[in-house]
Amino acid sequence: MEIKRIGVDLAKNVYQVHGVDGDEKAVWSRRLKRENWVKVLVEKVEPGREIGMEACSGSHYWARLLRDKGYKVKLIAPQFVKPYVKSNKNDVRDAEAVCEAMSRPSMRFVSVKSAAQQDIQAIHRIRRELIGHRTAKANQIRGLVSEYGLVAPKQMNSLRTAIPCWLEDAENGLSGLFRRLLHGLWVDLKTLDQRVNELDREIDRVAESDEHAKRLQQSRGVGPIAATALVAAVGSAEQFTKGRQMSASLGLTPKQHSSGHKDRLLGISKRGDPYLRSLLIHGARSVVHHAKHKEDRLSQWVTSLTARSHTNVAVVALANKTTRMAWAMLRQGTDYQPDRVTV
Repeated sequence: MEIKRIGVDLAKNVYQVHGVDGDEKAVWSRRLKRENWVKVLVEKVEPGREIGMEACSGSHYWARLLRDKGYKVKLIAPQFVKPYVKSNKNDVRDAEAVCEAMSRPSMRFVSVKSAAQQDIQAIHRIRRELIGHRTAKANQIRGLVSEYGLVAPKQMNSLRTAIPCWLEDAENGLSGLFRRLLHGLWVDLKTLDQRVNELDREIDRVAESDEHAKRLQQSRGVGPIAATALVAAVGSAEQFTKGRQMSASLGLTPKQHSSGHKDRLLGISKRGDPYLRSLLIHGARSVVHHAKHKEDRLSQWVTSLTARSHTNVAVVALANKTTRMAWAMLRQGTDYQPDRVTV
């Protein structure tokens, strides 16, 4: 019995495998435990065969491990596996669906992230969560002090300045108990600020040491945060054959709803990572804001587009163009060349 292709349904402790031979006939289906499933797979399947998994939690780790053992690993987005699940869903049918999906010639696969990419991704995820906690903490402070007749400023920096003033003002009507509570909230806010600053320094160190991140920062509107986030998401961009594919994967291209000879383009699809897309759009917004004071080709294009379109349209269009230029810089290893920007 020669196994040609293996589909694996990943879980926390129990994994289901499904194997087919050269005639696409199911020849192996087994439920394996986490601690020995790779050992059983190595004993059963010879190196060089294809192994497919859904791109989910832990899949990149297992993909790197199986690649080191000589297998060809393919990761598939869960939404592309779902259409191949027959009848009711269970682990056996999920593994069979993965095996079937990976055999399709037109299937799109997810590139396997390196450990370094996942390190950068972890920094960004922790930082994003801490910023969310900080925003929630600030809103809690604003809501609580409003019950005592104090109006808190909207800006975070102004709020940081206002809190110690409230604590020192003996005439603002705050009780002794609430002053102690407010001091504790102030300490929480400063702790969150400290943690975010620590992660910002980590991002700066990565941006200075990673060649791809250093190259991406040459682009307008791309700083250390956006550059490292791009590296974590796409690596060297080898999985994309052209810049439009990379832009589409980030949801920066129009959604299409066409039929027959009627082409209908809607707003951007907003697929992919919303965090990375928001970083690119915010960076593009800054470039659009300062474009009227510059004379380079990109600024002239932005100014012309802003004159005939809404500012938000110009911002998204610039984010799209920045992504395409980032693909060229990553894929070809070239520096940013402002004179070659297409307009």
